[in-house]
Amino acid sequence: MRLKTLFILGSIGFILSAWTSIETVSSDKIHWVTLEEADKLRQKEPRKILIDVYTDWCGWCKRMDATTFHDPKLVEYVNKNYYAVKLDAEQKEPISIGGKTYEYDPNVGRRGVHKIAEELLQGKMSYPTIVFLDEHMNMIQPLPGYRDAKEMQPILEYLATEAYKSTPWEEWLKNHEG
Repeated sequence: MRLKTLFILGSIGFILSAWTSIETVSSDKIHWVTLEEADKLRQKEPRKILIDVYTDWCGWCKRMDATTFHDPKLVEYVNKNYYAVKLDAEQKEPISIGGKTYEYDPNVGRRGVHKIAEELLQGKMSYPTIVFLDEHMNMIQPLPGYRDAKEMQPILEYLATEAYKSTPWEEWLKNHEG
């Protein structure tokens, strides 16, 4: 009887373990990393960086998380072509990038702001803002405001394929097949 119980428990454990692995492989979520992790990853495998600059109190940020960043096509595209970073513009922890440490400044605005968020948003503190950096962490474009998946998908493709370097947005969008 004891052996049978162990066998059943072992089988259940194996099935749960396999199910968890399958679920992880076929993730329907964006793989978010910290800015420091994105910096290290892009040095090994260059990719552009997408930074979602948000705050905990921002309703449109929460809506974008719940809708745009859960669209299966968008999730797949981001995970394949970008390092995705979530950056709380009011976080208190320091961030060190490229030998420079950025701190939270409680004296900016009503709630304070992290200096790296202020730099990325070029002083225009608007949430949500998606900031795009190239493979060398140079600014491509900050994109303020809520975007649904249908609007965001072509933007992601335009920037990831580097079409922005040779083709104006309006012209590219007219010929876009997505």
